[in-house]
Amino acid sequence: MLDAPLLRIENLRVGFMTHDGKVPGVKDVSFSIDPGECVCVVGESGSGKSVSSLSVMRLVEYGGGEIEAGHILFTRKSGEVEDLTTTSAARMRDIRGNEIGMIFQEPMTALNPVFTIGEQLTEGLRVHRGMTRAQAGARALELLTMVRLSEPERRMTQYPHELSGGMRQGVVIAIALACEPRLLICDEPTTALDVTIQAEILALIDELKREHGAAVLFITHDMAVVAQMADRVVVMFRGNKVEEGTAAEIFENPQHPYTRALIAAVPRLGEMADKAFPEPMKLLSRDGTEIPVPEIRPRPESATKVLLDVQHLTTRFPVRAGLFRKHVANVHAVEDVSFRIMAGETLSLVGESGCGKSSCGRSILRLVEPTSGKVWLDGTDVSTLNDTQLRAARADMQMIFQDPFASLNPRMKLADQVAEPLWNYGVKDVGDKVATLFDRVELPRSFLGRFPHEMSGGQRQRVAIARALALNPKLVVADEAVSALDVSVRAQVLNLLLELQSDLGISLLFISHDMAVVERVSHHVGVMYLGRIVEIGPRAAIFANPSHPYTRSLLSAVPIADPRKRRLRGDIAHKPISSPIHPVGYEPKASAYTEVSPGHFVLQD
Repeated sequence: MLDAPLLRIENLRVGFMTHDGKVPGVKDVSFSIDPGECVCVVGESGSGKSVSSLSVMRLVEYGGGEIEAGHILFTRKSGEVEDLTTTSAARMRDIRGNEIGMIFQEPMTALNPVFTIGEQLTEGLRVHRGMTRAQAGARALELLTMVRLSEPERRMTQYPHELSGGMRQGVVIAIALACEPRLLICDEPTTALDVTIQAEILALIDELKREHGAAVLFITHDMAVVAQMADRVVVMFRGNKVEEGTAAEIFENPQHPYTRALIAAVPRLGEMADKAFPEPMKLLSRDGTEIPVPEIRPRPESATKVLLDVQHLTTRFPVRAGLFRKHVANVHAVEDVSFRIMAGETLSLVGESGCGKSSCGRSILRLVEPTSGKVWLDGTDVSTLNDTQLRAARADMQMIFQDPFASLNPRMKLADQVAEPLWNYGVKDVGDKVATLFDRVELPRSFLGRFPHEMSGGQRQRVAIARALALNPKLVVADEAVSALDVSVRAQVLNLLLELQSDLGISLLFISHDMAVVERVSHHVGVMYLGRIVEIGPRAAIFANPSHPYTRSLLSAVPIADPRKRRLRGDIAHKPISSPIHPVGYEPKASAYTEVSPGHFVLQD
């Protein structure tokens, strides 16, 4: 039949075996996807979104899951309709990557750490398309250029750990698009990407759908992305489908209380324009009732204590080449960066993937040794501390990492991982404190005995946040701390961070690519590009009067949570891809700024 769906899921039920017995992942889910259609599946962490997609790829059984009932009917290129629940392993290997491509949520775990990017990109092309190494290599370079990675020839020879989180995600997207699959499954594909590259990737996927007739199963927690991409939306909650409709119907007239709660939790750019201080979001519970908003006490103007003072911070990484690994160039990851964070305030760093945001945060904590510069934390020069002094100082400065799976120990129970910093610093009543931290980040106490692999991506990130808060630090560096969370939990965690900041006076260095979230939580904002801060100032000034061209391009690329205001690929303003790599001996000029308004500085050309 010409009008048959490309994919039809009927009464799917998936279970997982745990120490406590069998747990349902998906209970009874049915929906279909037509050729050239994008269906977005949304819901909170653990609702069954990713389990549904992994079931289509028959990968769920490799993670301890079992398809207990239902059918997954896929129309192959030959026109044959095949039930993937009963397909042999050999036939599934032919389908995966060739007719069904998948972009996974966590790029570091999706890529093989012992193979180069080029080897991983060309493998599928040689296996499924029969290309020679030269043909596959040429196609791989084309794909890396398509996903806007700088220096694609160099990336081909690098390993995953040598790339930033956003660059790794770009590689995963390129691998999924390599064979031009008929069905593309996108599991949080733009989570690690900044808004400019996210806009281009979304437009690229939309172009693939429109011009090649590919169907897209798009799993995300970003409702603005849903508004940009979806033809139809499936809302899942606790393993069940609770609502389905067109994008316009879901956004303009949501019927289920949980759907209304999701829509309410979406931060919208511009809604903080008339606010002097960050404030929590007004949220709805899953049954539609309003959640009490924590009381936030603004920092008094008289409290002008500088907690963190960063002066001329520079971090460079050597590039080695040749048989003897000769030092031939440097990556100028952080170049002459200076800023201050007041006690109890939040400075957000935003910018594209690879601009140096994460390297800046790691350099401040000396997880990466800076090349030069000074870092003062509450009057202590962190850059001169020896190992013993630095260990003691780290009780006051903690980090929430971008990739929760990589930052958690797969062999330790979650309770032990949150308790570890408390043990290390001799804190008493550890068990009670750990349970309280789980309550704080909205995790059930029944999860205390679980391991990281038994959690969803968003749940793992909440564990990482609880661990960072365990010692009541003065400074928390939050590196994409809420990027892996669904909208409802993300809003709750943002409210929690604001509440903790109000109650405990914690200062935050908030690293993010989500401009709407940055506007919600920030006192000050710094925009980074190629290792430098190109614009910095009070939140209101940055968003109301963006003065640097790069800041303006960031704000223009933010997706809008309105399905009637969609961008096409032609609407995206492409910028030239620059590189932070310079030869040995190259010394860039010092950063000089122009003050365009009180406290608002823009880098001079």
